[in-house]
Amino acid sequence: MIRILALIAALVCAAPAIAQPLPAKLDKPNAIVIDTTKGRIVIQLRTDIAPKHAEMIKLLTREGFYNNVPFHRVMGGFMAQTGDGKNFDGTGHSDHPNPPDEFSKVSFQRGVVGMASTGQPNSSNCQFFIVFDDASFLDGKYSVVGQVVSGMDVADKLKKAPPGSQSGSVTDPDKMVKVQVASDIK
Repeated sequence: MIRILALIAALVCAAPAIAQPLPAKLDKPNAIVIDTTKGRIVIQLRTDIAPKHAEMIKLLTREGFYNNVPFHRVMGGFMAQTGDGKNFDGTGHSDHPNPPDEFSKVSFQRGVVGMASTGQPNSSNCQFFIVFDDASFLDGKYSVVGQVVSGMDVADKLKKAPPGSQSGSVTDPDKMVKVQVASDIK
């Protein structure tokens, strides 16, 4: 009985996100749809400037690597980081090899999605971040992999680390409940 009630509650909560139409003119084979605990975020992947990173994100999405993964690092006025489907805390990576850095002239502005890295060359793997405000100081240091085309209001609602937190670590963080390549959604 409890399982049935839990299933019904999950379906009721998921229904609004499932019913949402995708943005017009979305390149569905190169977009990911992230249903979070706060709502839906749609990211158009930038295959024109970061084709290897975009392919890695689509591969991991299709493998289910990103499902139920927390936004482990969220800093108000800066960014929200997620994508650690191994350790769930920002220390993990996938079993796939790291793509090479794909730096571009695209500036890190509100809604831009970048690949997280260790700071070493070619060290980005599975984790990515969504920029809340101007972060042009990241330009040329991180690969831009996408752009939020719908749901920045959702990203803004993600639970943030306390002000002044150096690490940006979030206690009881919001999650990416389900991540799909847009063209795979039936």
